[in-house]
Amino acid sequence: MWTFTSDVEEYAAVAEPFLLGDPVGNTVPLTVLANLRAGMPAKDARFGWWTVDGEVRGAAFRTPPFPIGLAVMPVDAIAPLVEALGRDIPTLVGRLELTDEVRRLMGPPKREISERLYRLGTLRVPDVPGRGRPAEPADFPLLVSWYQAFGDEVALGEGDAAESIARRLAARELFIWEAEGAPVSFAALSPAAGGVCRVGPVYTPPSCRRRGYGAAVTAYASRAGLAERCDQVVLFTDLDNPTSNAIYQAIGYEPVSDYAHITYS
Repeated sequence: MWTFTSDVEEYAAVAEPFLLGDPVGNTVPLTVLANLRAGMPAKDARFGWWTVDGEVRGAAFRTPPFPIGLAVMPVDAIAPLVEALGRDIPTLVGRLELTDEVRRLMGPPKREISERLYRLGTLRVPDVPGRGRPAEPADFPLLVSWYQAFGDEVALGEGDAAESIARRLAARELFIWEAEGAPVSFAALSPAAGGVCRVGPVYTPPSCRRRGYGAAVTAYASRAGLAERCDQVVLFTDLDNPTSNAIYQAIGYEPVSDYAHITYS
């Protein structure tokens, strides 16, 4: 049975213990929950949990304008979820076996992005000229422009760039790689949730690519997370981008599971 609420604390009280049972697989729902508690705006948010014989076995959330997010859960929870949502599923992201079931029920989506979740094993820091540093308030205009460029490039709604950068700067979640004294790449690191931090997005402007800066800033952010914030670091990649998948594996990230981001409208 699916139960829904707009009260984040009601949802957390019921679903968080379940989500913490797999903090790597549930990195996104746990991070969203942490951000909401920290004051991230979420107009018209809705949260749900799936129970079987009184035991929570799944969870889902909707925080517009972002996709409906699925926690790790049994495939047989998906058909009741689709019906409970009135088949109103503009965009959705979750593990591949779950999104495949949505496809079976709803038909082919208008767009699908294949993703892979990676977990950091042994970090291998690349030998790249330059240095990493935490982002500073003076970086705000540059980071907003890069964040907008990232959103345009991947064609996914990332919300209001200025609001997101301001919030993440204040939370010390943004890191920059400098080469010859100038910023050339940035990476974000989510707050720890269940002992797990997640890197993303990572962005290098086109004029600075193919020089290892994305790998360098990812390694820098990952090391900062392990040193100061969390026990494990994860990230998602677009499987249609073999370069980024190879780069992250080269610095120590190991595949965990496949996901899909599907769009119906």
